[in-house]
Amino acid sequence: MVAVAILAAGKGTRMRSDLPKVLHSLGGRSLVERVLIGCEQLQPERQLAIVGYQANRVKEALLHYPDLEFVEQAQQLGTGHAVQQLLPHLEDFEGDLLVLNGDVPLLRPETLKALLATHQHHQNAATILTAQIHHPQGYGRVFCDSNNLLKEIVEDRDCTDAQRQNRRVNAGIYCFNWPKLQAVLPKLQSNNSQQEYYITDAVNFLSPVMVYDVPDDREILGINDRRQLATAYQILQSRIKDEWMAAGVTIIDPDSVTIDDTVQIGVDAIIEPQTHLRGKTTIGVGSRIGPGSTIENSDIGDRVTILHSVVIDSSIGDKANIGPFAHIRQQATVGESCRVGNFVELKKSTLGDNTNVAHLSYIGDATVGKQVNIGAGTITVNYDGKHKHHTTIGNFTRIGSNNTLIAPLNLGNGVTTAAGSTISEDVPDDCLAIARSRQTIKPGWRPKWHQE
Repeated sequence: MVAVAILAAGKGTRMRSDLPKVLHSLGGRSLVERVLIGCEQLQPERQLAIVGYQANRVKEALLHYPDLEFVEQAQQLGTGHAVQQLLPHLEDFEGDLLVLNGDVPLLRPETLKALLATHQHHQNAATILTAQIHHPQGYGRVFCDSNNLLKEIVEDRDCTDAQRQNRRVNAGIYCFNWPKLQAVLPKLQSNNSQQEYYITDAVNFLSPVMVYDVPDDREILGINDRRQLATAYQILQSRIKDEWMAAGVTIIDPDSVTIDDTVQIGVDAIIEPQTHLRGKTTIGVGSRIGPGSTIENSDIGDRVTILHSVVIDSSIGDKANIGPFAHIRQQATVGESCRVGNFVELKKSTLGDNTNVAHLSYIGDATVGKQVNIGAGTITVNYDGKHKHHTTIGNFTRIGSNNTLIAPLNLGNGVTTAAGSTISEDVPDDCLAIARSRQTIKPGWRPKWHQE
């Protein structure tokens, strides 16, 4: 049996924020969420988050984890004190406890599985995750024998010159045999300059204790300030883009592209420079996205082209052509082989297959049929100042350039509207609608100022 405890009680003063540190976002997910996701492959019997600063806010942010238990640490008196709060909650637990930090979001599931496997295979009382880093200044050094059994942990300020040459440091991630840890937790003391209880002190009462080196020291990066948050994002992005390129996706300029790890991309897709894929987005096979496009929480079909455009909370059908400079938002649906062109905005509207809105138009709160052509400069007037109203346009209809369609409005199948019309009444099938003033010409007319 395995339980996971996540230390998530701190404020994070160096973040300079009212938001609890563990709730800061990294690639579309909070830091603590990333820690929880990293544990999923372990399938722990219990997961506990130790919360303190703005505890209710942290709890509310994690409501979508119904099996997560919350443990209150009213005063933040160190890592040992935090783990002591587990005593009444795990009183009858007989398995292993994995202790993680809510501000260390880059640990790979494979690393945690290897740490746990090492711990259980050797039947250790404790196993400590360590890393060998090139510049260990400021870190406590970990000393062990040839079998990776722990000898001692020496804080940087207490190291001799010879000890400082050791590059193995404590990552602050632990796996404990809980019954053995449970017995020694009451023995922890705060006889130190910070007057805090440290979980490392518990190691002194346990045996055997083994260390496991993380394969990539970047995994143990802790987030204490905004610069470290930015560094973590760069590391995360590098991982994500490397994985997609290995899976058959072309990313032309990876340094200028960002992709959330919630995004799915089909093979042979091409991601152009300055493109950002966010949230629960899917990109179909062979689609070309960008340059200069943002796609968020949207489904993009196969062989779609999106150029210099924004698509949010919407779906685009196969072989559609979007942009440049289109804005598609708020549950808009674009059918197959549609064209949504220059400076077109779609909002909460549906376009049927093979429909074109090619230039300079706003289509809001509308249902548009298949094989419709909407001329340049068309606007659906959907808002009366208080309520939104719907426009319906039937199949095979042709909307003339510079049309104003005043909702609520229904245009039938096969309708044609003349250029420059303001359509305010329903039009039945197979009709021509003309709604504009007759042109008047006054020969010899000049403005008064020109006559003077």
